[in-house]
Amino acid sequence: MNNNDNCLANLLEKILLLQHIGSNDSSGCDRPILGNINQINANTRPINLYCCCTNALWTMPYDFNGTTGTSSVFRIESLNDNCATFRILIDNDGNYTATDNFFIIDLDYVSCIKCLEDSLVSNI
Repeated sequence: MNNNDNCLANLLEKILLLQHIGSNDSSGCDRPILGNINQINANTRPINLYCCCTNALWTMPYDFNGTTGTSSVFRIESLNDNCATFRILIDNDGNYTATDNFFIIDLDYVSCIKCLEDSLVSNI
């Protein structure tokens, strides 16, 4: 992907690369390595997405092992130009479990991204 026109796509591309290669350290969405002092085996930078029109937090429904719910925590899985595929994560008090539920979003409909603490997500 080479989309210099969309800062969100560029940020998500960096997060996606870090999740594939892994690493450790620092703070902020665009920190150059994955993980921190407390979580050296991180494999995910969980994020929240906000709607461009209302700035409302995006939530998505999931079904996991017969349990249904909604979540606002996601893991970037792929990026194709301005479209991103996310996996829905279940938040268990800051420990995340990956579902097999995905969605694709046009980044033109996202106003901002909030990065959560890098984590070792189970079920990936």
